[in-house]
Amino acid sequence: MTIIQTLSFMLLAMAIAATAQNPVLNTSGWPLHRGIKYYIKPAITDHGGCFTLVDRNRSCPLYVGQENTSAGRGLPVKFAPFFKNETVVREGKDFKVSFAAATTCVQSTTWKLDGEFIGTGDDGGYSNYFYISLGEVEKTYVIRWCPSDACPSCRWLRCGQVGAVVENGKRLLIWASRSVLPVVFEKANC
Repeated sequence: MTIIQTLSFMLLAMAIAATAQNPVLNTSGWPLHRGIKYYIKPAITDHGGCFTLVDRNRSCPLYVGQENTSAGRGLPVKFAPFFKNETVVREGKDFKVSFAAATTCVQSTTWKLDGEFIGTGDDGGYSNYFYISLGEVEKTYVIRWCPSDACPSCRWLRCGQVGAVVENGKRLLIWASRSVLPVVFEKANC
């Protein structure tokens, strides 16, 4: 191998390593995998319980929210990375997330951006794609919306992160630029 070939190979290897995103880890330190069930829990214990479906207006459609206390288990979710050949959820990479549950509403349990709220229903568009980044506290994460894999040419005017508000005694997830709800992922044992 010539020196130029060796340098070219080294530069290519460094470029690949620099663009590889870290896997998102569950509370046991294992990567999140496509199709496996996980509970999403707030990283800070006094910020509500596990994620679940919430009837915001006592009817359909359902929204993504939290149990009011940390005692509730919530509902497990499944992740589906944007790239079909990707089996691991990675930081900064788009995915869809759906509750692994049936509802009385005739709709998908796939999360979507619905105005300022995180609702449910798969509309087949960009509103269904989220990504995860590291939180400010070690071993925590933040769920964000600003699809880049699903729409590489899009230039979003506003990107945001998932936070929570209380409305009529119900904890609902919102899309906000300032509010943030750090989370962890626990593998569902079912």
